[in-house]
Amino acid sequence: MHVAAPVQGELIDLSNVADQVFSQKMMGEGFAVVPSSEHVVAPVSGKAVTVFPTGHAIGIRTAQGIDVLVHVGLDTVNLKGEGFKVLIHEGDEVQIGQPIVDFDQQVLRRHGLDATTMVIFTEGFRQKIKVNPKKVKAGDVLIEA
Repeated sequence: MHVAAPVQGELIDLSNVADQVFSQKMMGEGFAVVPSSEHVVAPVSGKAVTVFPTGHAIGIRTAQGIDVLVHVGLDTVNLKGEGFKVLIHEGDEVQIGQPIVDFDQQVLRRHGLDATTMVIFTEGFRQKIKVNPKKVKAGDVLIEA
């Protein structure tokens, strides 16, 4: 299984995310990207099992049964979909690197929200992930498991 960067930007360790639910890995292991782009791609290939109507989060289940959550921004659920355009539907098969959601960073900034985008392994993945901060492009493979 390959896992890619969900968005272009600066790769950071999950422990550096400004939200304890993510930084303390309460939802699972993962990594984050501080985005410099507004185009989010699937970090893994699989089936879109959860597509939040607000567009801020998408759950993908891989063929290996690993559940992956892509969460765009912190507290972005409060926008109720403002600034988000979902490009896939629940039940769709998605390929790694396929566009899944676009978001407007200006809308997030206007509401004082952090656009850091997390990839969280919520089920079926037990490896520890430690990243070295670096610039990444959406679709760059970061993990080969």
